[in-house]
Amino acid sequence: MAEQHREHDRLDLEHRVHVDLPRVRPEDMVTTQEVEPARDPRGGRDTETEFMLRYAGGI
Repeated sequence: MAEQHREHDRLDLEHRVHVDLPRVRPEDMVTTQEVEPARDPRGGRDTETEFMLRYAGGI
C-alpha cells in the first residue's frame, strides 16, 4: 500500500512540474551586455609603497 502511494505521488509530481520548453544549446546560453571597466580602486597610486614610506620611517 505504501509503495503504491509513493509511486502515485512521484507520478503526480512529474505531471505537475513538466513544462514543454524548447531545448537550449549551451553555446546559445551567453549574455551580451555593454559594460565599462571598473575604476581603479587605488586611483593609480602605489598604496603599498606609500604605506611603507609613511610608517617605516622610524626604523
